[in-house]
Amino acid sequence: MKKKKITVSFEFFPPKNQESIDSLWTNIRRLEPLNPSFISVTYGAGGSTRENTHSLVKEIKNKTSLEPAAHLTCFGTSLNEIEKIADDYWSAGVKHLVALRGDVPKQQNTKKNDFKFATDLIKFLKSKYEFDITVSAYPEMHPDSKTKEQEYDVLKKKIDLGATKAITQFFFNVESYFEFLDGAIKRGINIPIIPGILPVTNCKRTIEFANKMNCKMPNNLAEMFKGLDKDVETRKLVAVTIVYDQCKKLIEGGINDFHFYTLNRADLSFAICHILGIRTLD
Repeated sequence: MKKKKITVSFEFFPPKNQESIDSLWTNIRRLEPLNPSFISVTYGAGGSTRENTHSLVKEIKNKTSLEPAAHLTCFGTSLNEIEKIADDYWSAGVKHLVALRGDVPKQQNTKKNDFKFATDLIKFLKSKYEFDITVSAYPEMHPDSKTKEQEYDVLKKKIDLGATKAITQFFFNVESYFEFLDGAIKRGINIPIIPGILPVTNCKRTIEFANKMNCKMPNNLAEMFKGLDKDVETRKLVAVTIVYDQCKKLIEGGINDFHFYTLNRADLSFAICHILGIRTLD
């Protein structure tokens, strides 16, 4: 049987200063020859880097061969603001959006809450233009979800409103992803659910974020980083080994599409892609 071609996509976040801008473009150019299916650009917490996101997405569209996918969060944003953003993206030729609710601040500004959920955003965007809409999925349950069934119900509603694919929150337990996938198929959810892959170099910070997001960290993963706090190069080697093992298990289970959370560093994602057989066309 012929092996399925492996496809990848990458996520970046917008830079905040000139040094970060220069570094970001170096990393984008490093990954561009791998011909990813798309490259997504995030918002900061609460939409704090909104303008930077818009600028970067349009620059990627104009200056590279890549398809940008712009993250768009809606909580705390007015309908008029979302409409202007949608108009701007569509006119700039950016037609792939990652539609998200966004973080709910502790002190809410109810005046701007025209959108409470990602489903509200998807419905509005699809009423405006025929965007290609990607959404989030949570194999180990979103912190706000009370049951696994609720997780599937929300995802199904996103699809019914027009979402065409989903990217998962990062995970390390491959079985949790496959269990989530099986449950989705049983419920008639048949869009691609792309595994979100996070190469870990800062183990302490990753554990903190994983705890907030209900992501289970295997004990042996933390063990692998012990004693390497000041050894950046060895941490990178360990990270590549962990992610390759994760991807290998996913491929053996029939998965051939991966989304890498790059944290604006191309080296680890590039190395992993090379090992997986995704090479530059020199």
